[in-house]
Amino acid sequence: MTTDFSGDATPSHAVAVATLPAVSAPAIPTPSSLPQSPSAARGVPTALPTALLIDMDDTILADSEGRAEAWRMTCERYIARIAPVSVERLLLAFHTYSDWYWSDPERHREGRLDMTAARTIILMEALRRVGAYARTRNTKKAEAKREALAREMALTYQHMRDERSRPLPGAIEALQKLHAHGVRLALITNGGAAMQRRKIEYHKLAQFFETIIIEGEFGVGKPDPAVYLHALKTLDLAPADVWMVGDNLKWEVAAPQQLGITGVWLDVRGTGLPADAPAQPDYIIRSLAELAALT
Repeated sequence: MTTDFSGDATPSHAVAVATLPAVSAPAIPTPSSLPQSPSAARGVPTALPTALLIDMDDTILADSEGRAEAWRMTCERYIARIAPVSVERLLLAFHTYSDWYWSDPERHREGRLDMTAARTIILMEALRRVGAYARTRNTKKAEAKREALAREMALTYQHMRDERSRPLPGAIEALQKLHAHGVRLALITNGGAAMQRRKIEYHKLAQFFETIIIEGEFGVGKPDPAVYLHALKTLDLAPADVWMVGDNLKWEVAAPQQLGITGVWLDVRGTGLPADAPAQPDYIIRSLAELAALT
């Protein structure tokens, strides 16, 4: 697991960058253009399966977009309270500790279930490292001040992200088309229950999905096999009847493939498979619109 200097959890091999450029809605390609990997195991698909298991963040929603800008704006808003520390110095301390925090799989799992708490912990350490409130003689009071400021900054950052939340180009239209043509859809997303439900409600995603599995509600998340098996049981389908679609090669390709589920990797930026890819996707797409084109 890594971070992209955003301070947020970004699993390894996810298509997640802080400055994903805004682009116009992608043109819907013909089915023959769908597989973009020369070694795709199943060649060119001509029809969709009975059901699709679809990831949410950075597959439907542009979750990674604007992270770096939001963190900079947050630091700029509060920097006067810890002067003479510079914004650049605070950001460096923040990103350095953030990378360490999210590098551990267990911290990653716990942290993504309560992102406000995780961000507060990271910000507190960053504030400590730059000497915020170091002149406060009472160490307990200094720590309390850092904690209060860190939590305020974490909430401000989340508010900025909520205001800027948007779908990836063409994603909602693709879901509408898939749903209208009778493709059964299940949403599988990692993260805290409240945060992920808020995104689902804001973007009115529930109308498209037969079942929604959120890590914070279900108890475990991807890549635990129990998640995919629960989806299969809920849909009453065999692995061969289902594809898993998402931007994370471990969570949406490698893990479901071990259960016999076809893994479809969403390569939003078109960068291709990394050299250390943990799995070979069955298919590679650039947008959900490419799947909708098969209806």
